[in-house]
Amino acid sequence: MDEQAYVYIMASARNGTIYLGSTNDLVRRAWEHREGVIEGFTKKYDCRLLVWYEVHGDLESARVREFRMKDWKRTWKVREIEGLNPDWDDLYDRIAQS
Repeated sequence: MDEQAYVYIMASARNGTIYLGSTNDLVRRAWEHREGVIEGFTKKYDCRLLVWYEVHGDLESARVREFRMKDWKRTWKVREIEGLNPDWDDLYDRIAQS
């Protein structure tokens, strides 16, 4: 049975430090980054804003997309963010309420 999964980007600020990840629970994972409950890159660099995400049919396809995007140049990732979210708004409230 397929489960919904996500590729997502967290940012410290507009045009700031960005982090790319994948998960099967975007609300939980974004909350963990926002609250700094897990040690690592996002906590160290204060990446608390969910600025971009993409829905996938399963975790495997989300992970494949994540790994491909991690090889991208930063400018390509910024283009993805701004295509969905030109003002780099925090999308967390939008997904947490749905």
